[in-house]
Amino acid sequence: MSLALAVLEQRDGVVRKISHEVVTGAQRLGGSVEAVVCATGPVQGADQVGKFGADKIITLTNPAFAKYAPEECAQAIAERAKQGGYRVVVFAASATGRDLAPRVAAKLGVGVAADITDCAVAGDAITVTRPVYAGKALLKVKVASQPAVLSLRPNVFTPVERPKAGTPEIVAVNVAPGRVVVREIKAAPAGTLDVAEAQIIISGGRGLKEPANFKVLEELAKAFGGKAAVGASRAVVDAGWRAHADQVGQTGKTVSPSLYIAVGISGAIQHLAGMRTSKVIVAINKDKDAPIFKVADYGVVGDLFEIVPRLTEEIRKLHG
Repeated sequence: MSLALAVLEQRDGVVRKISHEVVTGAQRLGGSVEAVVCATGPVQGADQVGKFGADKIITLTNPAFAKYAPEECAQAIAERAKQGGYRVVVFAASATGRDLAPRVAAKLGVGVAADITDCAVAGDAITVTRPVYAGKALLKVKVASQPAVLSLRPNVFTPVERPKAGTPEIVAVNVAPGRVVVREIKAAPAGTLDVAEAQIIISGGRGLKEPANFKVLEELAKAFGGKAAVGASRAVVDAGWRAHADQVGQTGKTVSPSLYIAVGISGAIQHLAGMRTSKVIVAINKDKDAPIFKVADYGVVGDLFEIVPRLTEEIRKLHG
């Protein structure tokens, strides 16, 4: 039976929720699924990964994994992939996954099918689907390499639970010191959601006129009970209004939330490339000819400073 290796992510000793999507995506390819995570010791939440399709959860331990160590992690995962004879190695197309997957693929001598939105087994090969041309088309790719290395777009592969627990295993590994040393990782403020993982995103553009006006969007995000993140277009990030971590688009983060609300964003093709696969898109803009309306499921033409506060009030009523 074919094996899939699902690479989990952890932060501060806790498995990230995006890892559940990786395991679910790996299970779609048939056969048994083994999950692997790099850490200094037991990882909180690793024992829960079995519920999402992992038959075995392997924790690779080494002191170098105290902080994200790209070269050491890539070395350990590649060695595990070689020893296990896996048919496919699956990552999340997150910031970490985008950095780690190519490193592992290079060590295995194969390519990467990145940012995929679907996958299936087709005979002796794996077929994946990924958006191209700024999301205007979907490309089907047949991956014949062994193992196939894939990265999954966040919020596309909905985690599915099953009534089965995975078998945990802790393995100490030896890795050569890498040239890259991570000195510090600056975490987002407590309670702040990463736009790449949020199910609801409210993004703002130049229509907000000045950085202080992002408070209007932050109030709307709070109305969703802490389940929404605030994003931004490249124009406002380049202007210094928001951090680059908030940027949605071709040169920012690619997102696929259940709900994407674009406020004061015209809809340049680079921005659409990062959010076109959102399940429901709502656009609020005073320009009725703004390109964002061409991809929106719902459009509101009007003054955002009147519309958003009223929307915030109604969302608060719904959430009690």
